[in-house]
Amino acid sequence: MTYETHQLHGPAAPAVPRRNKVPEITAYFWVIKVLCTTVGETAADYLNAQLGLGLTGTSCVMTALLAFALVAQFRTAAYRPAVYWLVVVLVSVVGTLISDNLTDNLGVPLEFTTAVFAVALAATFALWSRAEGTLSIHRVDSVRREGFFWAAVLFTFALGTAAGDLVAERMALGYWVAAVLFGLVIAAIAVAHYAMGLGTVLSFWTVYVLTRPLGASAGDYLSQPSDEGGLGLGTVVTSALFLAVILGLVVFLTVSRRDVTDGEEFSPPAA
Repeated sequence: MTYETHQLHGPAAPAVPRRNKVPEITAYFWVIKVLCTTVGETAADYLNAQLGLGLTGTSCVMTALLAFALVAQFRTAAYRPAVYWLVVVLVSVVGTLISDNLTDNLGVPLEFTTAVFAVALAATFALWSRAEGTLSIHRVDSVRREGFFWAAVLFTFALGTAAGDLVAERMALGYWVAAVLFGLVIAAIAVAHYAMGLGTVLSFWTVYVLTRPLGASAGDYLSQPSDEGGLGLGTVVTSALFLAVILGLVVFLTVSRRDVTDGEEFSPPAA
């Protein structure tokens, strides 16, 4: 057998596994996630009202920014904290705007949008499971899995916005009362997961949805005027404060690699 024939017909070289594109689920993950949801609420309000872009203008600008960020995320070779969390921040804004556009611009009832987003999220999970045989939140290492993952994240933000607004509208809760209520529900799910064996995937995505209204309630409480039940810090101060904390945590995670999975070494891309 010639060398060339051996190269063509010999044993195939083992495939090089793709590196993971998502972080480990740690306390840092949930803190940044809640902060991102708060920024999504306050930033959307700021761009819509104070800059006068309106819902349509704000939606166009933020969707374009999200598209660029997603391209960068899909092109990375592995999990990069800065790129990953930038996408989450932008998805939080766009998810909020999708729900707000349907409700405020088109007059679609919150009951309907909540149901539609819930069905869309369930359909995403069904297609994901059928295509991949798994809904793993710990290993997203292919383009297709990453596509399903970000579609699910977008629908969770839209669903969380619609469901949170529906609860607030029906129950007429104050901002901090709503935050406490959603926090208690999240705590109950954590107990069910750790003490009663509630599945990891179900627990994760349920909490992921609920952190959206939790963060929004916290953001509204800080930013809204005192005569409306808030602390009156304003959307600019609140957004800047939370973005600064997110940036600090992302820098910390980039340096410490606390949320890099499977012992992967995080290394910056070559210049």
